[in-house]
Amino acid sequence: MRVVTRFLAALGVLLIVTMPALSAQHPQTRQGFWIGFGLGYGSAHATCDGCGSTNEGGATGFLKLGGTLSPQILLGGAVNAWYKSSGGFKESVGNVTASVYYYPAPATGFFLTGGLGFSDYDLRDGASITGTGWGFTAGAGYDIRVGRNISLTPVANFAYGGVGDLSSGGATVTTGWKQSVIDFGLGITFH
Repeated sequence: MRVVTRFLAALGVLLIVTMPALSAQHPQTRQGFWIGFGLGYGSAHATCDGCGSTNEGGATGFLKLGGTLSPQILLGGAVNAWYKSSGGFKESVGNVTASVYYYPAPATGFFLTGGLGFSDYDLRDGASITGTGWGFTAGAGYDIRVGRNISLTPVANFAYGGVGDLSSGGATVTTGWKQSVIDFGLGITFH
């Protein structure tokens, strides 16, 4: 965990230092279809009826794609996922949303995003405990142009899920399940 934190901090400093030079080489233009994906690290928090709360660190990933409405607004779909494997347990949290990406000053590459959709929880240790409910995402990022149609995209995201009941083998094992993930990642976006 400490190694991942140091790596992400060093990567952040490197991006901040090189961002002006990279951005000056390629203008921020957005048109037509776009797709992006990336990896990172995040903290998942969960609560339920009759149980305490948990906080766990794990790997994160995202996939996003869609179309351009204007230089300031992109519409699309996004998948945000968190995963941890420890002691024979494999735990994952995910959100699938219809999302809007808003660039307040399109020439800078900075954007805000938000989406509404579904959230999923899955825990496996031989048996499976799962649940699906509503969810939303919110975040911010920065497209750093490194090519005519390619950007490095550091992001910070928040994903929430009101999953409700978790079940195993058709039987309810937990009620009132709520989950959230805060993550930081780095991706590649093709415009």
